Amino acid sequence: MPQFNLRLVTFAAAGTLIGTAMTSACGGAGDGNQFAGNGAAAANGGNGGNAASAANGGSGAGINFDSGPGDGGIDPDAACDLQKFTAKLEKKPVDVVFILDNSCSMTDEILAIQNNINQNFAQIIAASGVDYRVVFIAEQGPANPDESICIGPPLGGTSCPVSANQTPVNNPPIFYHYDNNDVESHDSWCKMMDWYDKPDRYNLAATGWREWLRTEAFKAFVEITDDGISCSRGQWSYNDSDQVGPGTSAAQQFDQDLLARDPAQFGTAADRNYVWYSIIGIGPNPGSSDKSWAPTDPVNTSKCSTAPGPGTGYQALSNLTGGIKFPVCEGQGFDVVFQEIAKGVIKSATIACEFNVPAPPQGQELDLKSLTVEFTPQAGSPVKFGQVDNLAACTPNSFYIETDKIKLCPDSCTTVQGAENAELQILALCKGPGPF
Repeated sequence: MPQFNLRLVTFAAAGTLIGTAMTSACGGAGDGNQFAGNGAAAANGGNGGNAASAANGGSGAGINFDSGPGDGGIDPDAACDLQKFTAKLEKKPVDVVFILDNSCSMTDEILAIQNNINQNFAQIIAASGVDYRVVFIAEQGPANPDESICIGPPLGGTSCPVSANQTPVNNPPIFYHYDNNDVESHDSWCKMMDWYDKPDRYNLAATGWREWLRTEAFKAFVEITDDGISCSRGQWSYNDSDQVGPGTSAAQQFDQDLLARDPAQFGTAADRNYVWYSIIGIGPNPGSSDKSWAPTDPVNTSKCSTAPGPGTGYQALSNLTGGIKFPVCEGQGFDVVFQEIAKGVIKSATIACEFNVPAPPQGQELDLKSLTVEFTPQAGSPVKFGQVDNLAACTPNSFYIETDKIKLCPDSCTTVQGAENAELQILALCKGPGPF
């Protein structure tokens, strides 16, 4: 996994004035403008090279401004600032949302969660340096006899055990417990959708569990149940019938509904901002040391020893989003299960692929049409990302500007996230006083 400095996108301007006259638009330099290399700027006919300015006829491998016929120098009437900004690549934070089945068959599994979530999950993520947050959607209380759950310190804020109907104690900014009564065997999807914007029964989240999510964070959902999905609540309705076909259809419907519920949080079908992990009633994988199934393994109807259903809908949703599937029965092996999910959450903390448009020098304005993004991996040549109009217009090695954000297109985002110790630079011209 690439390692990067985890503090955000700050921009440092490294440009210098190109020429002196500011009598026309920056775009007037001609179509031959080239942004390349690490050059900062060039003055008096020189090309910038290797992060330094070349002046008085100097040369380098940086920016070449071709003003058309003549000696190839800069047209003074088109002169303007060339600004170079370095963006520090930052990993996105991750919000981890657990949805727990509180039905009567889940006692052993709930005890296993309580025994493993701190040491084999939260502490592993914390040690990685990832900015994470956990939101639990489940009834709080004693595991036996109520099949409720208590998450104790250091992750949770409550000293366990607790009595039934006791108000949860959150532990900001890393842990929040949403208790709107129990989640039953088959209704987790309906309830989490319905409760998204509804207060919990203790009014800790007045606008629903959504208020604890961060728009800048990637979402990792962890479903824990020993049964399938079959529910209707308001406009939400899902049924996997414990079969492959209906499970696949239910997962597709839930995915559409979740994305529509809040695209800013969960993304779009073209660019999902979530993954779904399933700890469910599926049978153990005989070919895996930890009995797990990969998201490339097809949905199947095998069941572990005590499970009423295989959770085909959850399996299909994990496959759709890239999440691993684990057998839930009796909480066996939950230490390994939680360790593997923690590793997945850490891996989910990928490099952010959007940045604020940098601020121009005082008294000037950037010409956003001139803006170019240059990506340089640790070992390799710089790659220029060209600007397109929007997400729908994306091509390889491109980006677009939306409001005040520079957003890498999916192909470019994948390139940046897969690189080691990369550098991202933003080059832009300043507008001159002429008409545009």
